[in-house]
Amino acid sequence: MVNQKFSFLFMLLLTILISSSIQSFANSNNLGLETDELRIIKLGDHTYQHISYLQTESWGKVPCNGMIVIDNGEALIFDTPADNKSSRLLIEHLINNGVKIIGIVPTHFHEDCVGGLNEFKKAEIPIYISNRTLAILEKDNQYIGYEFLTFDNELTLNIADNAVKLEYHGAGHTIDNVIAYFEKDESIFGGCLVKELNASKGNLADADVSEWSKTVTNVKANHPNAKVIIPGHGKAGGIELLDYTIELFEGGE
Repeated sequence: MVNQKFSFLFMLLLTILISSSIQSFANSNNLGLETDELRIIKLGDHTYQHISYLQTESWGKVPCNGMIVIDNGEALIFDTPADNKSSRLLIEHLINNGVKIIGIVPTHFHEDCVGGLNEFKKAEIPIYISNRTLAILEKDNQYIGYEFLTFDNELTLNIADNAVKLEYHGAGHTIDNVIAYFEKDESIFGGCLVKELNASKGNLADADVSEWSKTVTNVKANHPNAKVIIPGHGKAGGIELLDYTIELFEGGE
């Protein structure tokens, strides 16, 4: 009886230690990746930038950014990689490293944000999306059968004991563009609403250039101490990316 009790306690302790080790590995290990289809770069204690590539007629092969927040063995992803192949690679990479993906958030309706949604659907990962984005996607029959968790202007997603805030500050690159703010790292995923330093205005097909500068000014006013800002394309930086974008679109076109 004593031996059985000892064996039970030993196995319980071993299970706890293994679980703790997996979570510790997922948190402390640099989950960086470098392939032809997908790159993952660590930018903060819990903040990563994922980079995939979209082939376009007007701009050629375009590197596209997203953000990953990882905490206590869980992950939230902002924008899918550009296609299903790179999205599948991202999902498998995280799962194989002991990370549970608890949500994906497309920040607007363009292909560089939603191009890999099918892989997240197949993996039964919750998809959070703004009602503005959903209204646009509903016009496309390929998203029939998807279960979207929707919000209007704000939504707080919890990861471990911390929060990521999804916020709509106004139109800019598109009518529906939202940002994500992770307070623990003071990191922002601005998506295509935010430009890298020295970038051009880029694709304006669905833009509201008269509101763009004002919208980014609102972002800065709400998060003046942001340390890491990831744009939709190009190199991440700090608050200077917001300042550059505001100046770029002052006065509209």
